[in-house]
Amino acid sequence: MNTPAEQPSVLFVCVHNAGRSQMAAAFLTYLAGDRVQVRSAGSAPAATVNPAVVEAMAEVGIDVSAEVPKVLTTEAVRASDVVITMGCGDTCPVFPGKRYLDWTLQDPAGQGVDAVRPIRDEIETRIRVLIDEIAPTSQP
Repeated sequence: MNTPAEQPSVLFVCVHNAGRSQMAAAFLTYLAGDRVQVRSAGSAPAATVNPAVVEAMAEVGIDVSAEVPKVLTTEAVRASDVVITMGCGDTCPVFPGKRYLDWTLQDPAGQGVDAVRPIRDEIETRIRVLIDEIAPTSQP
């Protein structure tokens, strides 16, 4: 088990923090457990997580119904090793020594669960690659 100082930390950012960033944070938490610190935020957070996102994640056994969109803060960026924007044009404060990635993904806003599923699946694939890069499981 990593100590907090050894744990890589990841911040997912999208405008409303109601869809893509919530799915990414949930997958990373679910798949990496305590090996990674996970945050998500948005520049203009919505009031609630997108209901189609909640339904699509429930289909794969991950409950995001209690999540609440959060506002992006400079402190959240400063505290993260990796900052991933979700292809929505958000700008983040830039600090030296951080890794910044932009994942171009369809926006699930206003979409039904049928449109959200492929976005969810693409996010899961990217999260699995990210885990292998930043928090691989130790091999015997």
